[in-house]
Amino acid sequence: MDEAPPETPPVPHGSPLSICLFCGSSNAADPEFLAGASAFGRQLADEGVRLVYGGGGIGLMGAAAKAAHQAGGSVLGIIPEFLRRKEVIYDEVDTIVVDNMHERKMLMYREADAIAVFPGGVGTLEEVIELISWRRLALHNKPIVFADLKGFWQPFFELIDHTVEARVTPRWLPATWASVPRAEDVLPCIRQQLAARPELPDRVPPLS
Repeated sequence: MDEAPPETPPVPHGSPLSICLFCGSSNAADPEFLAGASAFGRQLADEGVRLVYGGGGIGLMGAAAKAAHQAGGSVLGIIPEFLRRKEVIYDEVDTIVVDNMHERKMLMYREADAIAVFPGGVGTLEEVIELISWRRLALHNKPIVFADLKGFWQPFFELIDHTVEARVTPRWLPATWASVPRAEDVLPCIRQQLAARPELPDRVPPLS
C-alpha cells in the first residue's frame, strides 16, 4: 500500500463488530477449509458481526460470504474492477468496486475492527504480511487471528521463528497475533484480543 493505515479507534462498548477475512479464492481448496469458512460466515451472522471480505463468490471467501448472507448476516465485499470476472463477484451482498489491489486492502482494513486469516495462497500471504509489518512499525493494533486448520499455518509460523532466530525480526512480534485450530474458535479469540488490546506505543519498539 502507498500509505500508512489510520490509527485504530477503540471499538465502542456494545457496538457491532466488523471482521475482515483474508483467505483463499480457489474452489480446489481442501473441503475442510471450505467448510470451515462457511461455518465462520454462519457464526458471524448468528452473532451479529459484519463480514468484510474480498468480494468474490469462489473459494473460501465465497463460502464465508454466502454462508453469512444466507444466515441473514451483514456482508461487505470489496473487489477491484479487474477481478470481477476472475473471482466471480458475489452480487447478492453490498459490494464496493475499487480500482486496484491497494485500494481493496486499505478499504478492507479500514472497514474492520479485527482480521481473521484462513488458509490461502500468495495473495493471502501478502495481505497478512503487510498487516504484520504495520504491527512491527506500531502503525496499528487490530487483532489478527489465524485459523490454523489442519496445521495449515505452521510452516509460516516456523518461517517467522526462523527470522526471529536470525535476529532480523524482533522476538516480541509473534506474540502480537493469535492462532486457533478450529474455525469456531476464531471469533471468541478475536473478542478476547479486543478486550485486552494494548495502547499503541509512542515509538517503534527496538529490534531486540
